[in-house]
Amino acid sequence: MALFIGDAFAQDPWHRLYATDELPTSGNILMSIDDWQRRAPLRPHLPGRSNVSFGLMLEPDDSVEDIAPDLPHLGLIALSVPKFTDGRAYSMARLIRGRFGFKGQLRAVGDVLFDQLQLLARCGFDAFDITDATTIRLLESGRRPDLQRFYQPGIGPEVPAGTRPWARRKPA
Repeated sequence: MALFIGDAFAQDPWHRLYATDELPTSGNILMSIDDWQRRAPLRPHLPGRSNVSFGLMLEPDDSVEDIAPDLPHLGLIALSVPKFTDGRAYSMARLIRGRFGFKGQLRAVGDVLFDQLQLLARCGFDAFDITDATTIRLLESGRRPDLQRFYQPGIGPEVPAGTRPWARRKPA
């Protein structure tokens, strides 16, 4: 996979921790929601774990509400996109950023296509772990999605009100 953050490809500073692995005393650790809940007594606020940053990998069927109380302790939420046609990650991202105010990195992982990057960013994603070879090739060549105006508001900068006559029309 290729990690795209900011406007460039980067090395992934997060390491996947599996159920049988020992919990390290330092580093950036990414684990499943099940493993996070199973290791509840070893959460980051406990002594001896102050040098560990925790991240969670959520699958489309996982509940965002279940991890809401833990969000202040997390530095990364990675949302799985198993197929480009699966839009559940968009909804999960909006909840994580909008309702729960998550400030850490929000990463889309999996079958992310070039045409989806800007729309995913509008839902709150700021990193993309991409498997699609065409998307990787387009980004490596310097291409970027280029939509300038949107019908619906999103997270991040917006086109000023009054400049989109087709959006948010008052009922007649």
